Amino acid sequence: MSEVLAHPFDPIVYSDTETLILGSFPSIQSFEKNFYYAHPRNQFWKLLEAVTTYPVNNRDQKLWLLKESKFGLWDMVKACSRDNSLDSSLEQEEVNDLDSFLEGHPTIRKLAFTGKKAEALFKTHFSHLEIETVYLPSPSPAYAKMSFNEKVSKYKEALGYKA
Repeated sequence: MSEVLAHPFDPIVYSDTETLILGSFPSIQSFEKNFYYAHPRNQFWKLLEAVTTYPVNNRDQKLWLLKESKFGLWDMVKACSRDNSLDSSLEQEEVNDLDSFLEGHPTIRKLAFTGKKAEALFKTHFSHLEIETVYLPSPSPAYAKMSFNEKVSKYKEALGYKA
């Protein structure tokens, strides 16, 4: 069993955030780069760029995209152990306190999950919350069942952008 790792960075949220995008837990590369979805093959930022048409060439542009789009970013898992970056390797998960977080951010009206693991953790621990939820296909390079363009279409629909 590997050591328990604490989530390495804070949520990204603004005073007017309306949609909180929730992943499971940062990849090893995200840990190293201290930022969400930092693996170069992860499609998350390119998907948001395609949905919003805002550029994502650097951290500042990514933060600007989130602010302008009223998106926030966080993860469901506060701490866990794992052997690699795959969601299937996460063990001993301790979930974040989503109840308190949403109470402190009343403008958030929708939760969007970037994968089945994040969605499953929500259903297990927070199904009592009355908030709109949507599923976003995993942006991970390991999820190859859907083409990039199919993912863009699903993201646009789920995040309320015209297809």
